[in-house]
This record gives sequence, structure tokens and C-alpha cells, in this order.
Amino acid sequence: MPILFADFVLDRATRQLLRDGKERHLEPKAFELLDFLLDRRPEAVAKTEILERLWPGTFVSESSLTGLVAQVRRALGDDPRRARFVRTVHRFGYAFSADVSAEPAGKAREDRVGAKVIWEDQVLPLKPGENVLGRDEDVTVRIDAPGVSRRHARIVVMEGQATIEDLGSKNGTYLRERRLEAPAPLADGDTFRLGRQLLVFRSSRKTTTTVTEMASPRRSD
Repeated sequence: MPILFADFVLDRATRQLLRDGKERHLEPKAFELLDFLLDRRPEAVAKTEILERLWPGTFVSESSLTGLVAQVRRALGDDPRRARFVRTVHRFGYAFSADVSAEPAGKAREDRVGAKVIWEDQVLPLKPGENVLGRDEDVTVRIDAPGVSRRHARIVVMEGQATIEDLGSKNGTYLRERRLEAPAPLADGDTFRLGRQLLVFRSSRKTTTTVTEMASPRRSD
């Protein structure tokens, strides 16, 4: 079952750490460390116990654990001097210190990790609520390509449904090759364009292996 804390989700089924629907990279051992500390929260866990859990029956120096802790903190944006998530217990070990909640299976989980758009060779997850697509660095889904406006369009994911709307872009948003004049519903497998950039909407987690079949090469205006 996924675990929520702040604006993060740790999904044990997919072994992903997500923030606002976007994956934050963790190496396998770093993911296991975060999962272990979450499982034992708010208890402080000794370094020796963590080492045995991550490398059973193998001698590993504490520096390996220190490196994993640093990687987890980078993924979480956590400052060790003012730890919000991973607290150092000096001369002992580490503890997870933030409040967490379990996310139920069903619609909430499907909305969070299921909806996505595919652009070229990239699979870009959508979060519940509003997702702005465009060239700006602070949008939810960044499509950095010629002909795409800074804030080109938005997709709203709500209660298992999704709609797409143009945001007054110069080159238009097209759903099934029709230029959008008003918000329109999106169905799994729908193709749409931001200017000339072709994207595919997916509302399930089944089809990431077909990315190369659905993607199109970049074109310039």
C-alpha cells in the first residue's frame, strides 16, 4: 500500500518515490532504506540493524550507509542540519520523523500513479488535480520543444476522469486532430498535439511498453 508524507508518495508495489506525481530517482538500496525507516517510524533504528537489513551477512562500512542516507535526503530535498524527514540520531542511527498516512487502493491511487502522458520516449506522470503542460520550468509536464508555449495547455485529473484545455497557446492544442476551443474529456489512448508535438494520454499502467510505437519525432515550426 502506498505511504504518503508531505507531498511525497512511497509506492511499494512499483518501488517508486513520487513527488506531485513525478518520480524521484532512488537506487534500490536507497529505496529499501527509506522503506525500512518508514516502516519503523518514529522509532530510531541503529546503524548496525540497518546494515544487517540492507546487506545481510555481508560486511559493509558505515560510509556505504552514509551515502545512501545522503541520496535519500537529496531525493526528499531534506537538509540534514534541519531534518524534516530523516533525522540523524548521533552515535546511534537514523529515524524517520515526518507524519505519514496510508493511501487506500482504488481511485486515489489510480489517479496518482496511473494517469500519464507519453511524449517521444518519455513517460510523464500526471498528478490528481491540475497539470499544466508547456515549456516553463515550473509546469507539471515540461514539453521543451519548438512551437510549444510556456503554459500551453492543462489536463485536470479528478475522480478517475481527465479533461484537457488549451491555455490560449499560439499554435493551439489539438485533440484527435481537432483544435480545442473548450475543455474536452480525455480517454485512455487519446492522441493530442501541442502545436506539432504529438502526445498520448494513458489512464492505466498497462501500456508503457508501447511508447516507441506511439511516439513521433520532434519537428520544428
